[in-house]
Amino acid sequence: MKINRNIARVCILLAFLLPASLFCAEIAKYAGEFMSTGVGARALGMGGAYVAAGGDVTYGYWNPAGLSQLNFPELAAMHSERFAGVVNYDYLAFSLPLRQKETIAVSAIRLGIDDIPISAIPRADLQVDTQYTDDDGTARVNRPYVARYVSDAEYAFYFSYARQYSSALAFGTNAKFVRKGVGDHSAWGIGFDVGAIWNPWRRLMVGVSIQDVTTTLLAWDTGRKELIAPTAKPGVCYPFTLPFLRSRLLLASDVDVRFEGRQSAAQAHLGGLSFDFRLGGEISFYDIIALRLGRDDLGNLTAGAGLILSRLDIDYAFSQHTELESTHRVSLCIRLEEKRFARK
Repeated sequence: MKINRNIARVCILLAFLLPASLFCAEIAKYAGEFMSTGVGARALGMGGAYVAAGGDVTYGYWNPAGLSQLNFPELAAMHSERFAGVVNYDYLAFSLPLRQKETIAVSAIRLGIDDIPISAIPRADLQVDTQYTDDDGTARVNRPYVARYVSDAEYAFYFSYARQYSSALAFGTNAKFVRKGVGDHSAWGIGFDVGAIWNPWRRLMVGVSIQDVTTTLLAWDTGRKELIAPTAKPGVCYPFTLPFLRSRLLLASDVDVRFEGRQSAAQAHLGGLSFDFRLGGEISFYDIIALRLGRDDLGNLTAGAGLILSRLDIDYAFSQHTELESTHRVSLCIRLEEKRFARK
């Protein structure tokens, strides 16, 4: 299709032009951390082990190649309030199967921390708690006060394309735009993800996704330039049928391979490489009710449940945290399962 060839040419051109600006930037550890949180309560209930285990519109985030498995348009949304409501996290996505082997999707993520107090001090030339007399002759104490409130809002917009190249192999790519804002300053960036999914034997699925494959550049209005280093995410999954329980069991495992030198913050590391492992499982009864359990990249326990209806999935996920409060997430996925919307 001509439009797809043009899109591919633009993406290739940007992929080659982007590195030219990287020489004046530096790798900023955790610069893209808000994009690593994950989306979809089903996936997060399984610890985020979803690179090969998906099958819905959230694949636009986890592994764009998996979008080729969808036969109907899907709309998904998720909201969570993390750490006692301090951090608000929202997600919205829509996918559209095109011809027999192609799918496109758009996704958006927002992470926001509102009402951050910025303090000031009346007399910067005096020590704190020092008494002084102001211009009106009033005696005062030099103590900090809240001068104003600001917000920290971070956005990511994904434009995904997937194609099924054979019955066992599919590829996909994301072009994504990033905006970060803290107080009076903001940054813009553009990056790319690539992914593949392979069915080598029976029902075994092998997936790999490389996020920020060209190294995503963030340009701040202050003149500072930061780089988001690539993250490789290989994963496997295998579904089992349990006829005696009239249920299905899905087991999955992923690993996040980062190149930022996160030695002390990673589960394992080798030089500048860090490795964070994810494990997840799901058992569904009568294709109506699903229970999930997992371990995320931070080593925290995750759990969840889902209600599977004919055109609607309602999912809940719980994530434990050893130091901060636990996180609860709820997501919806709507499938437009009508003949007129089916993949041609």
